[in-house]
Amino acid sequence: MSSIADHWYRGSLWLWLLWPLSLVFSLLVSVRRSLYQTGILKQYHFTAPIIVVGNLTVGGSGKTPLVTWLVKQLREKGYRPGVVSRGYGGRAELWPQSVTKKSEASLVGDEALLLARRCACPVVVGPDRVAAVEQLLRDFDVNIVVSDDGMQHYRMGRDIEIAVIDGERRLGNQLQMPAGPLREPPSRLKEVDFIVTNGDARSGEWTMRLVPGEVMQLSGNASSPLEAFRAQSVHAVAAIGNPARFFNTLSHSGLSITEHPFADHHPFHEDELDFPDDLPVIMTEKDAVKYLPYANDRHWYLPVTAQLNDDFSRQLLERLEKIRG
Repeated sequence: MSSIADHWYRGSLWLWLLWPLSLVFSLLVSVRRSLYQTGILKQYHFTAPIIVVGNLTVGGSGKTPLVTWLVKQLREKGYRPGVVSRGYGGRAELWPQSVTKKSEASLVGDEALLLARRCACPVVVGPDRVAAVEQLLRDFDVNIVVSDDGMQHYRMGRDIEIAVIDGERRLGNQLQMPAGPLREPPSRLKEVDFIVTNGDARSGEWTMRLVPGEVMQLSGNASSPLEAFRAQSVHAVAAIGNPARFFNTLSHSGLSITEHPFADHHPFHEDELDFPDDLPVIMTEKDAVKYLPYANDRHWYLPVTAQLNDDFSRQLLERLEKIRG
């Protein structure tokens, strides 16, 4: 059964029945933003620059790989970066939470644990981004903050905004929720500092490519080139915003896959991915951090690394130096 998100990107005509609700949503979004812009609602600013990596659409677009890439770039230029995120799906009783490689995804969220493992920098998560930034700056030696998502969290001041677009699905039917996938109108893109497209970019956008690495075994230290699975059947598991992107990566690499799409941030339970055969199971890295406690030697994950043009890195760093100056 198709979800409403599938219809957002197909452009199903029946969604226009929800258009009146979208008008109400759009009005509320506009009023809320105006309250922050006029100072009626307080926006908090910090001693360190804040870079927000967000999007306009509901669901995944490639923000987390870009955050990982940004942290690496900043560290190479001498900065001491830290990351804040919402901790979506985490069930911790107290927020904010500092996240380490040994944290539990069930408590802090899958993306937060993935960031802690990949970024090797301080990570603090919580629904209140202001509190998360304050804890990050108080408890760690950090002089720049990257926010994974939070473009619509206007209470948190920001110095640079980077909007990420899914190059395949773009903005769907370009309607705001619930008739479409947008959290804000398309015109919001004119106000951000950079637009990064996960796929083929258009004019005024920067292309980001997600390059697959070697397939890694969850239960051990084994690794294998993706090509080693070519021409054999595998189970492909993805609980991300756009599972089709992951499935296409495997298919285009010559793998014969049985697709197992799940809702974004799906909390896997024990034996859920023990299918009744002996075929390998390949999942995304975000899913791997959740299924790790239950994995055996048939479970693998495919990490991806973001690649961007050197000019983007140069312009971003120049913008950052102007802010610091």
